[in-house]
Amino acid sequence: MSAHDRGHVERVTRLARYIATREGADVGVVTAAAELHDLARGEPDHARKSAERARKILRARGRPEEFIEQVVHCIEAHSFSKGVEPRTLEAKVLSDADKLDAMGAIGVARAFLYSGEIGRSLEETLRHFEEKLLALRDSLHTETARELARERHRFLEEFYRRLREELGGITRST
Repeated sequence: MSAHDRGHVERVTRLARYIATREGADVGVVTAAAELHDLARGEPDHARKSAERARKILRARGRPEEFIEQVVHCIEAHSFSKGVEPRTLEAKVLSDADKLDAMGAIGVARAFLYSGEIGRSLEETLRHFEEKLLALRDSLHTETARELARERHRFLEEFYRRLREELGGITRST
């Protein structure tokens, strides 16, 4: 089990297809990009390497070059931390779908699963919340994703607040 397993790819694909449909993006490009976006997960610069692998796979499948390059751009621009700005609606959709899967209850579960994978402490995981997870909402590109993020972000904030309290030895009585 991994925080970036097949389940993650399936959830991102479902979210991306939903957002693409609502926003008027090319669902075919978005679907292909979502299905291939984490091929090189675990490697340095996974977004670029996943894009390179996706290009080879799509060429082997005989896809048109324009389609391939649209998918490749989506994959290159999906990573929160790499700073590649999405230039197309389809790239924005994939970026948003991937961020949404890092929010809410699933996002919390994935954060702790990943922390266990890499040996990160609770305090280090809290920093991950501060540096990345709590910032995701403000980096979303589409209105559909912002709508989906509202409740997920509230959950993240509440979980983060409670965890900080409990780590500090403070618990609220009910």
